[in-house]
Amino acid sequence: MDKRSLGESSIQELVKACQDAKLHAYCPYSHFRVGAALLTDDDRLFTGCNVENSSYGLSICAERTAIVKAVSEGCRKFKAIAVACDMREKTVTPCGACRQFLSEFGSDWTVVLTKPDLSYTCLSVSDLLPHHFSAKDLEAERV
Repeated sequence: MDKRSLGESSIQELVKACQDAKLHAYCPYSHFRVGAALLTDDDRLFTGCNVENSSYGLSICAERTAIVKAVSEGCRKFKAIAVACDMREKTVTPCGACRQFLSEFGSDWTVVLTKPDLSYTCLSVSDLLPHHFSAKDLEAERV
């Protein structure tokens, strides 16, 4: 899936929604706000933000929050996810754990990386994690 197949209006909606979701971030330790907006195959929109915890390993990223919300509502197929933070000079990319989490639901859907000025860059999940571990790897012949 690429930018052309999403349509500019869908991308703009995602960019705005992830910027808005960022405002709900709970990040008292890092002060690094992140928001995500996820578009499902049936055009439903789910948002998420990062939620930190004093036991750092229990924190959850915005991308995973949005996906968990969608999956808990029965969605398993996604068109795109947009990610926002407060960095002005460059876009932020999902962390390694989120890249793997995204790839659980396919490698050919779109990741929109945004800046506060609403500019963006589109990649695919496979661009972010080209050699991801998947269910097919679990089916590999065991020694």
